[in-house]
Amino acid sequence: MPLFSNPLAHALALLISVSITSVFSANNPKEEKESIYQLGTASRDGIGKFYMGREISQVMGHLGASWLERPRREQEERTDLLIKSMKIKPADRIADIGAGSGYFSFRMSDLVPRGKVFAVDISPKMLGIIRAKIKEQKVTNVFPIQSTITRTMLEPSSIDKALIVDAYHEFSHPREMANSIFKSLKKDGLLILIEYRKEDKKVPIKPLHKMTEKQAIEEIEVVGFKWEKTLSVLPQQHFMIFKKN
Repeated sequence: MPLFSNPLAHALALLISVSITSVFSANNPKEEKESIYQLGTASRDGIGKFYMGREISQVMGHLGASWLERPRREQEERTDLLIKSMKIKPADRIADIGAGSGYFSFRMSDLVPRGKVFAVDISPKMLGIIRAKIKEQKVTNVFPIQSTITRTMLEPSSIDKALIVDAYHEFSHPREMANSIFKSLKKDGLLILIEYRKEDKKVPIKPLHKMTEKQAIEEIEVVGFKWEKTLSVLPQQHFMIFKKN
């Protein structure tokens, strides 16, 4: 039975209803892409959002900058071996995704005298730390990039290598970010994903801040990357290499 007895009024009300629904849907991110995520009860270190069976962890934030820059980090994580294993070329254009305080960005900048390092982060405060370092150290080839929760804001097909160190598990929209990274890489470009080994119970990191190799490969390959290999060069972390074909 029509809500209005007047057919014209009923038709007008129906049109308005459809228009409002369309506007709401256009501005509501929870459409088809959101169906790949599930919501549930958050664990102590999680956000209650699940992707491919994995709960997404809470974000460290800018208050963790001092931990990222701790003097013993190189010895604990062998960050020197990490950078060496990337086989960086002098003209490489590298994206440091989830750059944080720029720990890796500035170490890589010395290796690309004819290239560039794009320090990508969503936190304005972390980017502020990076800008201060650029000014203090007079670095000319590190460029801070403000990302969003779904986009790196890098130009398409502009990057030779993308590096993500212990940050991917914190992405609130991992599918969209992985896809954005894929688009930013040149053909045959590489994504190097570093995550603490969840398979190893001896690694002293909270469970949601670790990933199994199997889980990581499944999540990254779903957007089009091909897993090339995993290097066993780091004491606590997976060094996974993916290629854009």
